[in-house]
Amino acid sequence: MLRDKITEIFVKADDFCNVFKKEYSYKQLLLSSDTEKRNRKAGLCDSEIITLLIAFHSGQFRNFKHFYIHYVSVHLKDDFPRLVSYNRFIELSHRNAIVFMLFIQYCCMGKCTGISFIDSTILRACHNKRIKRNKVFKGIAEVGKSTMGWFFGFKLHLIINDKGEILSFYLTKGNVDDRNTKAITQMTKELFGKLFGDKGYISKLLSDLLWGNGIQLITAVRRNMKSKALSNEEKLLLRKRSVIETVNDELKNICQLEHTRHRSISGFLLNIMGAIAAYSFFPKKPSIKKNIEETNPISIQQQLHQLQLAA
Repeated sequence: MLRDKITEIFVKADDFCNVFKKEYSYKQLLLSSDTEKRNRKAGLCDSEIITLLIAFHSGQFRNFKHFYIHYVSVHLKDDFPRLVSYNRFIELSHRNAIVFMLFIQYCCMGKCTGISFIDSTILRACHNKRIKRNKVFKGIAEVGKSTMGWFFGFKLHLIINDKGEILSFYLTKGNVDDRNTKAITQMTKELFGKLFGDKGYISKLLSDLLWGNGIQLITAVRRNMKSKALSNEEKLLLRKRSVIETVNDELKNICQLEHTRHRSISGFLLNIMGAIAAYSFFPKKPSIKKNIEETNPISIQQQLHQLQLAA
């Protein structure tokens, strides 16, 4: 099963890398310097490195070192004949971070269908008792508060479509508000139609900003607020907003999006990219398409009747 998935990932990554090499070279991605630097030829090509980074997040392993030494080096020797040592692979993976990011942007993101969902999830850098002793994220991560309490780390903001595909993501510090206009403006550049969010996205300024860009922000209302005039379809879609929470759950519990064993910032970012890329290769994603579009008219009427009784 995993070997078949590795083949699929490698074919897609190799096609992208071949096109990328024609447009850019590795030297163009480096900062200019007067001193000459060594540019050793790597044993593994870019597509092989990307493939292994994604394969680790497929859900069967919890520790990358164990995955590389005890699985890849033993069972995948025939597929990767030019394997390097574990330490050398870590160096190469950091060097290919830009290529990996572009691969995610052009090959792993979904397309907007006019129905989108937005939410954020916390990424803890360490346990709260070890905040003062944390050196890796000192001066970078911040203390924030979520519905689960206080934490030290970051926030990953996600937008998905009704098929469960990730449309865009944005990483911020833990103390950044979900309604941050800079983050949401960057994430919604390619979006159109309706965007559903929870009560944390209630903001007239944000609604007006998105409306000017052709996006209608629809959120639930608080108890002390007047109810909004929504169509029956919008009410049903708003009730299905929890689908993005299911996506966050799969990213954390299957793709290993969050853990507290990071030794560098670059490793932390590669872990996030690997989890998002691995999720895009899942054959079955949390979706509401069948529930909304393919449901027979009788069941839709029943759901509308339940909404009227609840109101």
